[in-house]
Order: sequence, then C-alpha cells, then structure tokens
Amino acid sequence: MPASRSPSRGASVHTRAARPARSIWPWILIGVAAVFAVVVTALPASLIGHVLPPSVHAEDFSGSLWHGSAGTIRVNGRDAGAIEWHLHPAALLGLTLSADLRWVKVGFVVDGAVAVKRGGFSLQGLSGGGPIEDLRELGVAAGWRGHADVHFSLIQGDFARLSAAVGEITVSNLASTQVADGADLGGYDLRFPEGAVSADGGISSDLTDTGGPLAIQAHIRFSPADRIGLLSGTLGERTGVPPALASQLESLAQIRGRDRQGRIPVDLEFNF
Repeated sequence: MPASRSPSRGASVHTRAARPARSIWPWILIGVAAVFAVVVTALPASLIGHVLPPSVHAEDFSGSLWHGSAGTIRVNGRDAGAIEWHLHPAALLGLTLSADLRWVKVGFVVDGAVAVKRGGFSLQGLSGGGPIEDLRELGVAAGWRGHADVHFSLIQGDFARLSAAVGEITVSNLASTQVADGADLGGYDLRFPEGAVSADGGISSDLTDTGGPLAIQAHIRFSPADRIGLLSGTLGERTGVPPALASQLESLAQIRGRDRQGRIPVDLEFNF
C-alpha cells in the first residue's frame, strides 16, 4: 500500500544525503605538482647561478634547472672544475635546493648529494677520486702526484666555515719531486671522525700510512681561518726504503732524535 512505501523512500533519500562529498584537494595537489614539475623542467639551468653564495661563480650553463650542468665553476676566483646536477623539485617547496651532483676537475670525479638552504649547506654520500695533481689550482702543491679516493658521509657548513665533516681521504702512490728524488712514498689514510670540526671551525684528522717505505702515525689540526695546519706525530722507515729517502730521514733524526722504537718525532706547521 502507498502508506507502507513512503517511509522506505524517505529513508533512502536520507541515506544518500548523508554520504560525505569526495574531497577534491588530492587532485588539486597533484595538478599543482604536475605544473610545478613542468615549469622546473622548462626553466634554464642558469637560474642556479642566482642562489649560489658570493664566493662561488658559475658559467657555461647547459640543460634545465631540473637536470643541467655548469662547465665552469670558480670558488674565490680559483678554477674549481665543472658540475652536473639532477634536482629534486619537491625540495623547492620547502625553500631548499636539493640535488644529486657530479663534480669533475680534469680527471678527478666525485659524486654525492647536496642540500642548500639560506643558512647553509650539507653534502652527503660523497664518493670518488682521481689524480691529486689535477687539484693543483685548489691548493695541492706543485710537484706532488698520486691518486686520491674520497669518501665522506657528511660535510656541513654555513658558507663561511664548516660545522661538520665525517669521512676519509686515502692517497696511494704518493710522490713529490722534492722528496727522495721523486720516489714512491706509499699510501696514506686521512680520517675525519665525528666531532672532527670544533666550535671555532678548526678541523682535526688522523693520518696513518697504508703501506710503503714510511710508517706514519700523526694528528693534523687545520685552522681554516688562519690557513695554517699543524702535523704532530712520529715517522720511521721500513725495510726497502729508497736510499734518497733514507738519507733525508737520517738527517731529520740528527735534528729531532728518535724514540725508544726508533721513530722520529715530528711537529710540522704548514700553510694551505
């Protein structure tokens, strides 16, 4: 009967009205993200130059803001090679420049990830290496040669100085025209443990040999503000040391003496 069907229709209408409306915000966000990705892909790579610190200058750009390169990088006026990046666009929404990097200086190549904010930068997962003589314009003394491998889990700073550095640099087949007539001096490991960077910006590291004619155990303290380094430790010769190096070590021992293990104590200050 009609009277019995009317409540049923009313309940059905009430049920349909109670269903929540489907939110359109996820679709709006997806659309904004898609437009943002297209814009970042279309923008030229040269825009990166506007966010670099004053001490860094880049030119010879190619590619886009998303995936591009700068063929010439200068840091404090010195040629610092070239760089390629692959940007993470989502980080820009948080006012952070985040990218995967490849840095090349002649035959020296390092890969890693960088995040840059107004207050500073952080580098993570740095790994690579190459001939140290290719870094001469960045401070490696003339006449030195060898191969360096770089591995850092973290380097952090505020553009004026470092606040953290955790990792190591390993050098093999090290030689210099000024030491032992250019003989192979072996390999060395320079380690930067957690806490290596002090509050005043000083950097501490531990130096040990990895084999070769010299046995070295030393601690190095760098003062970037004064551009001075201090190496303190001991060194000694191993069997098979080249005659020219043995002669130089003996001359040093005449001045500094030897400890009970026959090692020569050294305290060397140098500029960099």
